[in-house]
Amino acid sequence: MCNGKCLDLSFAATESEASAGIAQLSRCLATQGLPQHKAGDVKIALAEAINNVVEHAYADVTPARVKVRCRLHRNWLDIVISDTGNPLPGFRVPDGAPAPLGSTIDDLPEGGFGWFLIHELTSDIRYEHSDGCNRLSLRFDFPDPA
Repeated sequence: MCNGKCLDLSFAATESEASAGIAQLSRCLATQGLPQHKAGDVKIALAEAINNVVEHAYADVTPARVKVRCRLHRNWLDIVISDTGNPLPGFRVPDGAPAPLGSTIDDLPEGGFGWFLIHELTSDIRYEHSDGCNRLSLRFDFPDPA
């Protein structure tokens, strides 16, 4: 079992399938032993990353599938999200700076916080694009409590 517990899931790159996939992954990770104190962080980062694939990677191209592989070990979780959509701009992970807030409620941005959240909630982020495939790797560390 991947030197730990593995979970593979593939679904169509649509909003409804992504939502169902994120929920299924969250449930399965909980039953496989993901520490409860990390479950919310993982779900938020996973949702942001997968929704970026659906909304941006497959923008202006025929949506295909999103593949997710999770490897859960005692002290960490690795998630690799793969797709065949458009690559990340500049072939690199955005820096994660939040969108400016503005000075009034009317000036608040609608989005622009996804990569900020992903950076804040993960221990490591890696991205590669090769042979027409994007691979985003997210790592979550959860050391034993002292």
